[in-house]
Amino acid sequence: MYAPRALTGRRAAAAALTAALLVPLAACGSDGGTKDSTKEAGGSTASGSASAAPAAKLTVLAAASLTNVFETAGAAYEKSHPGTEITFSFAGSQELVAQVAQGSPADALVTADTKSMDKVKADTGTPTVIARNRLVIATGEGNPHRIDDLQDLADTTLKVVLAAPEVPAGKYSAQILDARNITVKPVSQEPNVRAVLSKVELGEADAGLVYKTDATSAADKVDAVEIPDAQNAVASYPAATLKDSENAEAAAAFVAWLSSPEAQKILQDAGFQKP
Repeated sequence: MYAPRALTGRRAAAAALTAALLVPLAACGSDGGTKDSTKEAGGSTASGSASAAPAAKLTVLAAASLTNVFETAGAAYEKSHPGTEITFSFAGSQELVAQVAQGSPADALVTADTKSMDKVKADTGTPTVIARNRLVIATGEGNPHRIDDLQDLADTTLKVVLAAPEVPAGKYSAQILDARNITVKPVSQEPNVRAVLSKVELGEADAGLVYKTDATSAADKVDAVEIPDAQNAVASYPAATLKDSENAEAAAAFVAWLSSPEAQKILQDAGFQKP
């Protein structure tokens, strides 16, 4: 059965996870700008079909902003690939990169920017972008402070939260604010974009910059103020197999499947843009 869980990102915890849950696995990257790109080869020749992918237990390290959609995607993949079990470990891309660098056992990596993926290119197959995303301003339900645009976030009476500078969402946020010379003094800087969303959901912040898909996933708790494309940044999500995986073929099949029509529909239904 599909079972999402979180990793600590430390070698000792990773080794314990391997012994308890996994058959060790083998084979088996720009933050902002208005267009982020990476190689599109995917590092895989697998078709992603049930007949092409051997049954395996896979661990996929994935950016926190993919939490909801990958839960759906994982269930769909397991259904069409009997015997395959996928465990997702969600965290900020910078933490995922640290896990890979420290040898945390896993089979595939999906980050929220190509620069993060590039940092571990020696440890991965060739990445392929599977989706793109954009930022919005998340506010409390009903937008009680009447926030209309980025400039409003400079209001020092507002409690604004941002992702930390080392997090892709934090880099994108700094990029679009700096481009308009807007100074924001956040009350906190969070380790991933889902933590930013949580602060707004709980009423601990008046506003925060999150991905559009995050705000969509919490539409019953937050409002989303759109940011015009000319003032926004495009986030790219590259996926790649990990060279230390011992389920190379199964890992490559899953990464290839993420570009399939079935997976793309799941991603786009959740609000992600085409790669």
